[in-house]
Amino acid sequence: MKKISIFILFIFVLILQQSHTLVEKRPPNIVIIFMDDMGYGDISCNGALDIYTPVMDKLASEGMRFTNFLSSQAVCSASRASLMTGCYANRIGISGALMPNSPIGLSQSETTIAELLKQKKYATGIFGKWHLGDAPEFLPLNHGFDEYLGLPYSNDMWPVDFDGIPSKAGTNKSNYPPLAWIHNNEKAEQINTLEDQSKITGRITDAAIQFIKKNKSKPFFAYIPSPMPHVPINASSAFRGKSKQGLYGDVIQEIDYSIGRIMQTLKQEGLDENTLVIVTSDNGPWLNFGNHAGNAGGFREGKGTSFEGGQHVPCIMRWKGVIPAGVVCNQLASTIDILPTIASFTGTKVTEKKIDGVDISALLKGNVNVSPRQTFLYYYRKNSLEAVRKGNWKLVFDHPARSYMNKQPGKDGFPAQVPEDALIAKALYDLRRDPGEQYDVQLSFPEMVKSLEALAEEARVDLGDDLNKRTGANNREPGRVGKIKDKSEK
Repeated sequence: MKKISIFILFIFVLILQQSHTLVEKRPPNIVIIFMDDMGYGDISCNGALDIYTPVMDKLASEGMRFTNFLSSQAVCSASRASLMTGCYANRIGISGALMPNSPIGLSQSETTIAELLKQKKYATGIFGKWHLGDAPEFLPLNHGFDEYLGLPYSNDMWPVDFDGIPSKAGTNKSNYPPLAWIHNNEKAEQINTLEDQSKITGRITDAAIQFIKKNKSKPFFAYIPSPMPHVPINASSAFRGKSKQGLYGDVIQEIDYSIGRIMQTLKQEGLDENTLVIVTSDNGPWLNFGNHAGNAGGFREGKGTSFEGGQHVPCIMRWKGVIPAGVVCNQLASTIDILPTIASFTGTKVTEKKIDGVDISALLKGNVNVSPRQTFLYYYRKNSLEAVRKGNWKLVFDHPARSYMNKQPGKDGFPAQVPEDALIAKALYDLRRDPGEQYDVQLSFPEMVKSLEALAEEARVDLGDDLNKRTGANNREPGRVGKIKDKSEK
């Protein structure tokens, strides 16, 4: 009897070991939380004042906080296209912020993170703002996602004025269609009021949690692109008046709480140890909205500019047992690097088409002395090369741009007028000494200017440059309504 008991115990231990091995071999779950217009200085671990973000602070203490992380462009659709594909957005024909009923969108011939992960049979879901085309052929279910609940574009693209009152006929906003939730491929209920907007954060969080619970037995990718804190901002009643930074602070604190709900779900479902969580933002703050906008963290300018305030965004990555806890990474990295890094961690194959991201998995494993990304290109508008960067050196070219400098911002949800054609002069900045981009040092470092101009010339040959009337050799077309690309082109 004793021998039988020992044999049974041996078999039980063997089964546990095999089960543990299977768990270890399972690819990591991926959760990407992508804020809209949240500035570098909007979370307390980056120095936010009077905004308390304990969940994001804890994620940083348990993982890696990046201090030199750039969105690919300082505007909605372009930055999202880059995150999804690992490409500069202008390479794949996406620029600016796509309007409702846009005739273009993300081409089905491009490979998204969701499609990449389908190689390993991931469950894939998106809960939040898409903004890569609202025609049926451009929606997430045609780009590798199994589920979608969210908004097709920005939450200010609705026929409602800044005060929450329906816009009058003949005004710009009156031309927008009603803003509606999209569930998979179908329109659901409309968002008609600012009070309706207050429910957005909670609803996408509920949907993401439900998705995680439903798919806990297999690897999953949960993409949660929060429509907030893009204006018009609003927080649910439980969070209004809770911060010392007014409604904007309330919105950030509700987002932080919602991230906490997702993290708690991962822990409760036994998924905490094998999930890569990435928290970042699509671009910097929309500064002309004043107290309804975020904090660029001391960097120059904000959303819609190629200065650091437009693209230098918060980023935290956490994966227990892989990413060491409490590490601050000062190396250059970008949203375009997320796709190839996920491919490295999951053993999936990146598309044979040219992409611009680099694998930063070595950084995430704790080797913060390596520099996978050496250079960066600051494109804006349709295809204008406005600046280039190598290490901490940044060369800004003559270009027209919006500028918030010395302008009185708006207040309480109303924007100030910001000139879109301010002339930005060519300048060289040493971002290590001058992160605010205030001191032009071209005359002191002519060789660096030459080196960066050579980098710009390589970019113009590859991607083109509208400022110099150059056409690139390796640009691809966006998707167009009624012209679906063959998936085999991937």
